[in-house]
Amino acid sequence: MFDPAGLPAELSRTDDSLGARFEDAGLTCSQPPQQTIYDGWLLRYSPGKAKRARSVNAIAAGVRPLDEKLAHVEAFYGRVGLPCVFRITPYTQPPAMDAALAAHGFLAQEESRVMWTELQKASGTVTQVGRFTTLSGPEFADLVARLRGSPPTQAAAERQRIAHLPLPALYIAVQVDDEPVASGCVVIDDDVAGIFNMVTRPAQRGQGHATAIVEHLLRHASAAGARWAYLQVDAANVAARCVYRKFGFRDRYAYWYRARPPQGELQ
Repeated sequence: MFDPAGLPAELSRTDDSLGARFEDAGLTCSQPPQQTIYDGWLLRYSPGKAKRARSVNAIAAGVRPLDEKLAHVEAFYGRVGLPCVFRITPYTQPPAMDAALAAHGFLAQEESRVMWTELQKASGTVTQVGRFTTLSGPEFADLVARLRGSPPTQAAAERQRIAHLPLPALYIAVQVDDEPVASGCVVIDDDVAGIFNMVTRPAQRGQGHATAIVEHLLRHASAAGARWAYLQVDAANVAARCVYRKFGFRDRYAYWYRARPPQGELQ
C-alpha cells in the first residue's frame, strides 16, 4: 500500500511555479471530450485506459461541503459506469484534500512521478535499430492500442481523445522489418513539451527503441521552441526512468490516486 506521507518533501512542494506549469500542460494534453466541472472539481469520465482522463482533479476548493460533493461525484461516476477515482497532486485544492479523502475511506494507490528536463541540456547518443515513421493522430492511437493490447472500448476512447487534442503534436513509431514495434509522441504547449504514450512491444524491449524515440522527440520539441520537457511515469517503472535519466530528466513532483476499495480496476 502506498503512503503519501513517506514522500520526500521536495516532491510535494506547493510553491513550485514550473511544476504547476507542467501540471496545467499535462491536464490539457490528457483532456477527453467527456469532462465537466462541479464546484471546483474537474470530473473526467472517458472510458479509456489513461486514468488522468477518468478521474477527479480538485483544481479549486469550491464552496460546498465535502460530504455533499462526495455524494454527488460518486453518484455521477456510478451513472457513467466508472469507479470514482481522485487524482492527487501538490496543487490539489484545498491542501487538506488528500487527508480528508483518506478519512473518508479512499485509499492511496499508484504513485507516479512527473519528471522534467531543460531542453538545452538534453543529451544522448543514439544508435537507431529501426526506422522512424510519422503517424497521424488516429493512426498513432490505433498503434498504441495494438502495442498495449487494449480492448476496443479503451482504444476508441484514446482515438477520440487524441482527435480532440488542441495542441500541435508529433506522433512517431519505430519500425523493424516494416513492423511497428514502439511508439511515442510529444505535445507542444508553447515553451513546454510533454512526452506521452511511450510503449514498446514486449519482445522488442531492451533494444534501444525507447531511447531513440525520446531523443527524436526532444530534438523536435527544441526545434519547435520549447524550453522544457516533462513526462509522467510510474514511480516503480525502473527501466523507463533509467531511459529518461539519460536525457537529464529528474523528478519534479509526485501524484497518486485515491479510490474506495475495491472500486474497479486501478491499472
